[in-house]
Amino acid sequence: MKLRSIAAVAVLAFATVAAHAQVGVGLYFNPVAIRVSNSTVDTGPFAFLGPNSTSQVFYGCTFGGFYDFFHKGQISAGFDMRESDLHANNAMLKSFLVGGRVSAKPFARPIKPYAQFSFGVGTTKPPASTIHISKFDYALYGGVDYTLQKHIDFRVAEIGYGSVTTANSGDVGTGGTLHIPASNQISFSSGLVFRF
Repeated sequence: MKLRSIAAVAVLAFATVAAHAQVGVGLYFNPVAIRVSNSTVDTGPFAFLGPNSTSQVFYGCTFGGFYDFFHKGQISAGFDMRESDLHANNAMLKSFLVGGRVSAKPFARPIKPYAQFSFGVGTTKPPASTIHISKFDYALYGGVDYTLQKHIDFRVAEIGYGSVTTANSGDVGTGGTLHIPASNQISFSSGLVFRF
């Protein structure tokens, strides 16, 4: 948790410096839906996706920010840091991701596509347990922002694909022989981006 607090302070510090220099800094707080799926059914009492289920849609929000420190022509590059908090089936999925991003302004209209690769920590809690398990998490995102005003963009859509190993009956329960592979995540998000 201390790492997240330090990271949040770092983003705000970069945002303050960048606001004076008028470089690419953006902050967002958007609703998100993530379909989490697994090819192996967890038949135990601590099934993250629910009893005998191989998929579940989690809903929640993502908040974060990006800092584009490189600009050449219509291309910008930098990094993105985000945290997500999602719930479904009385289960919890949280992630903290940091990664590189590239964006462009290839059209005369104010449409800005972007792509990024992020990695970090995913924390999961199954429905029938109070135990939280944190594992490596990664995601690849692509999206399109549309400029509404000088400092406000509408995130038309962001689609992501990633993977995280979720808590399961083999980890939480006494049946340590149950092996559940990493779950796939497909996410969709939309909302507003505030640029400085």
